[in-house]
Amino acid sequence: MTNQTSITLDEYAALEEPEGSRYELSKGELIVTPSSSPRHNKIRDRLCARLLTFPGIELLGDVYTETDVTLARDVVRRPDVAFLRADRMKGIDLDQVPMPVAPDLAIEIVSRNDRADDLMVKVEQYLEAGAAAVWVMYPMTGLAYRYVAGKLEPQVRSVVAGDVFDEPALLPGFSLPLREILG
Repeated sequence: MTNQTSITLDEYAALEEPEGSRYELSKGELIVTPSSSPRHNKIRDRLCARLLTFPGIELLGDVYTETDVTLARDVVRRPDVAFLRADRMKGIDLDQVPMPVAPDLAIEIVSRNDRADDLMVKVEQYLEAGAAAVWVMYPMTGLAYRYVAGKLEPQVRSVVAGDVFDEPALLPGFSLPLREILG
């Protein structure tokens, strides 16, 4: 039996990440994962590029990659891509790590080392903290899932079916063909 030591948000913020590792905090537990693969990073960069080049994005909000966000007093997550509405960014210190605000849209790209139960905990934490939607993308299968608060079942999208992702309430007019990202 091992003893698990909880750490605080301040202790988390003071940690130095070693090369090749990423940290997150889940209910006081330090989560250590390996660095992302080149495939993972390429998909993340495509998503970010599509969001950043969407006309009017700067009026709607900000897009971040791999940025720590506080979801609760003992939960810090680092979504692969995050969108935060402009009205929620007012007064936020962009030099503060982790950012003291949950994303409106969190996007996670599933890597080989991700476990299904850990991913579902993340999704629940994002939604409980106020995210309007969470997209979870599976590059190896070409499937993507959209989770929203208050719904038990995700919406499933597929590269093969030619499906697109959109979030009209957050990003009016934005449409993302899944095959451009995962295909």
